[in-house]
Amino acid sequence: MAVYNLIIKLTRTLLPILGGMSKKLKKGIDGRKNTFKILQENIHKDDQVFWFHCASLGEYEQGLPVFELLKSKYPKSKIVLSFFSPSGYEIRKQNPITSIVVYLPLDTRKQVQRFLALTHPKLVVFVKYEFWPNYLKALKNHNAKVILISALLRTDQHFFKFYGKQWQKLFFSFDHIFTQNIESKELLQGIGYTNATVAKDNRFDRVSNQLKENNSLSFINEFVDEKFCVVAGSTWKEDEDILVPYVQNADQKMKFIIVPHSIEEQGIRRLKKYFGGKAVLYSEYKHEELSEKQVFIVDTVGLLSKIYNYADIAYVGGGMGSSGLHNILEPAVFAVPIIIGKNFHKFPEAKELISLGGLISIDSDASFSSALDTFIEDMELRKKSGEKNKAYIEKNTGASFTILKAIGLLLKD
Repeated sequence: MAVYNLIIKLTRTLLPILGGMSKKLKKGIDGRKNTFKILQENIHKDDQVFWFHCASLGEYEQGLPVFELLKSKYPKSKIVLSFFSPSGYEIRKQNPITSIVVYLPLDTRKQVQRFLALTHPKLVVFVKYEFWPNYLKALKNHNAKVILISALLRTDQHFFKFYGKQWQKLFFSFDHIFTQNIESKELLQGIGYTNATVAKDNRFDRVSNQLKENNSLSFINEFVDEKFCVVAGSTWKEDEDILVPYVQNADQKMKFIIVPHSIEEQGIRRLKKYFGGKAVLYSEYKHEELSEKQVFIVDTVGLLSKIYNYADIAYVGGGMGSSGLHNILEPAVFAVPIIIGKNFHKFPEAKELISLGGLISIDSDASFSSALDTFIEDMELRKKSGEKNKAYIEKNTGASFTILKAIGLLLKD
């Protein structure tokens, strides 16, 4: 791990320079300056602390059902929620779990020791892909149970390459690992790790809970105006390149809601320019007659999970490029048929929904138009595909309760 520690130290040195070139990096740099102060002001030596760590927003949403159950079962515990990325911290620094929200300090030995001395956690829950060597090594010397949830492992990851032996040791730092599928558990067993349970993906519980919320948005009701609606969520430029030509030539009676992954002004203005007066931005909608517009571009965060409720068909972004497919379970829970891009092979839920017939993968403008037109013209296919998606969600819920029960037993040890 000598090379790793050298890279971390170099990163710490270079970050202030890089922060001058990236607003996102600068937010993280500035935010980390307050981490220890927040912890000092909010945690006392006698507190029982649970520490939940998520890389970003997606991992937070994935872990939320477990976090909520733990908060309910252990109400006297003080919870620390940490993020590595600004896209998680900035959006969820206000959340239903805790008011103690911080950026995770960089994984240097000195910062790790200071963080753990201040938090002295009894329980640590990492989500999905969080493997910080110095944190995990140091936690072995603390009175904490360390859990990894929603782990999704593949043979092509560096852990399982010929050069990954050192990284495999990190798995043994966890008291228990909850995997999304049997393949992940078998990979762990193959390296001698036996404290693993297949609990499936917590996102199924998260999206299922969405149905219990009020998913109505008055301005979206006004915009859609009971017309046929296509929602394109978490889109990147590669996705928008295939969406735009179709929308520009679509029937005027159709409605389109586009929720870009990035809401930086330059990209939003570029996207709006393609549609001219037919489009309206969320940031400007109060000055418009929404029912007269055909395209609604949502240049804000936090609304997509509700907006999918209005979709007759959903397109989920990320799969046309290399950024990674976004959450297809969010529209699936509303019984919506789904279209995605071509790069989905690292996402087991996408493979399963394709085999079930609830989802279509496309790789070009032509295949996108064909898939969308097929769903539009065949109401029966659209209905059956949506029902298959919802049934798939219902079949796979329950991971959070499995994890809660196991954590309860660990904390009694």
